[in-house]
Amino acid sequence: MELSFKHQLGLVCVILLFPALCYCNEYTKSRATFYSTPDGYGTPTGACGFGEYGRKMDGYDGRVSGVSGLWNNGAGCGTCYWVRCNMPNVCDVKGVYLTVTDQGYGDRTDFVMSLRAFTKLGVNDNAAAELKKLGTVDIEYARVPCTFDGNILFHIQETSSNPGYFAMVILDVNGIHDVTAVEMWQMESRQWKPLNRNYGAVFDFPNPPSGEIRLRFMVSGMSDWVDPKIVIPSNWKPGATYTTNVQLK
Repeated sequence: MELSFKHQLGLVCVILLFPALCYCNEYTKSRATFYSTPDGYGTPTGACGFGEYGRKMDGYDGRVSGVSGLWNNGAGCGTCYWVRCNMPNVCDVKGVYLTVTDQGYGDRTDFVMSLRAFTKLGVNDNAAAELKKLGTVDIEYARVPCTFDGNILFHIQETSSNPGYFAMVILDVNGIHDVTAVEMWQMESRQWKPLNRNYGAVFDFPNPPSGEIRLRFMVSGMSDWVDPKIVIPSNWKPGATYTTNVQLK
């Protein structure tokens, strides 16, 4: 069947516009605001339990945020997003890349950003100052792969006590993954036992076994458990951080 010139022109327009339409539909519209700290970085008391590490996050230089609906009962901790605002001549079309370190609520917002992240939405310093005066702005956002520096980290929470109580967070998971479960190997029973998600990204285990601690964890988007390819030494201490020999994509 031969198409008329009118139909051919219409088909060409659809073909040309379709990628743009798909591109736009990848974004979610929402609102964002910010919170202040003395230096503009994140807060060490964020609900994810990242502590001082959560102020900057490796590779993100303090571009961090609290989230509301994206919190996902703590599974949203450590996930990454691209965000931009929608004011011509004020907002940078390149937007800002940030990572989630806290739970936060504003005026119908999905993001409560560190000041360092929020001001990056502006095209220049004057624009950033204008956005700061507004306080809350309309945005669009998309989840993106995380790009942390280095391998995945195991951080032992300061509330831990060797040997009576073990609590930890998993940091710097690249790609688009939520940490959904952590298990500890029990040598005596020869089986894996689950850690409990205490709050945010913190998993804990009362009365851990003596000796070395072997862990594995599960993330969304993968069917197999992730083997960190390290063991935590028997003399582990609260506040210690151990670098695994694995990273995801």
